[in-house]
Amino acid sequence: MDQQQLAVMIPMVVCTGMFAMIFGIFYLRNRERMAMIERGMDPRTGEYKKINHNNILTWGLLLIGAGLGLFIAYILDNTLPFARNNDDFPAIYFSLIAIFGGAGLYLAYHIQTKENRRQAGE
Repeated sequence: MDQQQLAVMIPMVVCTGMFAMIFGIFYLRNRERMAMIERGMDPRTGEYKKINHNNILTWGLLLIGAGLGLFIAYILDNTLPFARNNDDFPAIYFSLIAIFGGAGLYLAYHIQTKENRRQAGE
């Protein structure tokens, strides 16, 4: 293949590739939107039409647990005699946030399983 043939083929290959890429993007976007409509989602926002209450419960209890852990860590940091006037004591904050956040997730799991059993029994 000489340079003249290559110089003619490069623009053709580039134009064909660009067309295929643009066509593929629009084709896949249309397929994705059709699949979302079939599953009951709104394709404009990408969200389900009905609210998932389990997700809200999980996040709510996680944040409540983390906030409670942070509050208790603050109280312990200011009341324990060995923690006073010591700025190098962040482990209590991280550990209590993790413990109470995990307890919130555990509570959300149990509430969700109880609700699922109740719905299955109806």
